[in-house]
Amino acid sequence: MKVNVYDLDGNVKERIDLPKVFETPYRPDIIRKAFWVAMSNKRQPYGADPLAGKRHACEWPGKGRGMARIPRLNGGVGRAVQAPNTVGGRRAHPPKAEKNWKEKINRKEKRLAILSSIACTKDVNLVRARGHRFNEDLTLPVVMDDSFKDLSKTKEVIEVLEKVGVYQDVERAKNGKKIRAGKGKRRGRKYKVPKSLLIVSEKGNIHRSARNLPGVDIVEPSQLNIMHLAPGGVAGRLMVVTKSALNSLGGDKLC
Repeated sequence: MKVNVYDLDGNVKERIDLPKVFETPYRPDIIRKAFWVAMSNKRQPYGADPLAGKRHACEWPGKGRGMARIPRLNGGVGRAVQAPNTVGGRRAHPPKAEKNWKEKINRKEKRLAILSSIACTKDVNLVRARGHRFNEDLTLPVVMDDSFKDLSKTKEVIEVLEKVGVYQDVERAKNGKKIRAGKGKRRGRKYKVPKSLLIVSEKGNIHRSARNLPGVDIVEPSQLNIMHLAPGGVAGRLMVVTKSALNSLGGDKLC
């Protein structure tokens, strides 16, 4: 399969063949599994303080007094404490920090998930199904000339994306920004922004000039993972890749 290589003016510079990695079959089951394993391994341990609800000077008076077998405050007050059914008592089954949330996945399954996700970036139907917006005459993935990675200003990146015909997807992410529901808004992640372009490029100025665009992720070929390629476990992300980075995707160093 051949794709166009676009220059900074949005014109077709040449046509090249995609690497063999783009012939990998579509495996949504493996992709979804790899994504949820990655999400599970990102979870931080959390749990209640082991002493929560137990900081009382108390004891059970013993049998023969006609009293429930519940610890009571020392000093003759008689107030029940510490038991789960008392005010200020411990929780019956609190979350424990020692719980292991880690999940495992076979090395070959993980590799297949990444390769399959990369191959999905050329499928127009899968990319549109994720909600991405781009010009209909574009070939996917969008391959840019290597001069794209040398753009040092965000304004220049926006101009190039507009000429190529993919900036409308960045605007979609910008307009889709909303306040998160739930407690997360009080924990340093108030807003949710839809995922937009995935820019894959070798080291260059583009990693700084495009990082503030809404929903845009920028990554080197060797650092690609399932979180970049299939957010939410759904493959078909709109990828913009430089020509040299595209050649790297076909190498053995990937994942």
